[in-house]
Parts: sequence; structure tokens; C-alpha cells
Amino acid sequence: MDVQEIQHRIQELVEEEQALRGVDPADEPEKHAAELRRIEEQIDQYWDLLRQKRAKADAGQDPDDARERPVGEVEGYRQ
Repeated sequence: MDVQEIQHRIQELVEEEQALRGVDPADEPEKHAAELRRIEEQIDQYWDLLRQKRAKADAGQDPDDARERPVGEVEGYRQ
């Protein structure tokens, strides 16, 4: 996946997240919350992958060596 594809996928997920936030979760609040969490985790994974690719390119390495990391790893980073 190249940088443009990653950026496009992030944009799609952000739009999906915004649409989901505009929906009343009264019927199934647990399902709604789980879906929001899944989308947020995917966005974080794609941002991580994008950062990896940029860092590798800046370091003179092959950006295609960057790999998507598991949610637990990405979500466990300290800011």
C-alpha cells in the first residue's frame, strides 16, 4: 500500500467515523461504541503505517518495508 492509498483510506475512515457519530445509538449503544472503537483503531493503525513509511524514506530506507502493526501495539504507544 503506498502513501496515497493510506491517506485515502484514512480519509474514508474519518468520514465513516463522522457519519457514525451523527447517528443516535439509542437502539444498540454497545454495538455503536464497538464500531466507533474499531474505526478509531484502524485510523490509528493507518497513521502509524504512514509515519513508518515517511520515517523510512527520510532515513534512506525502503518505505515499502513498513508493516501494519497490531492494534494492541499501536494503541499502547505513549504520546
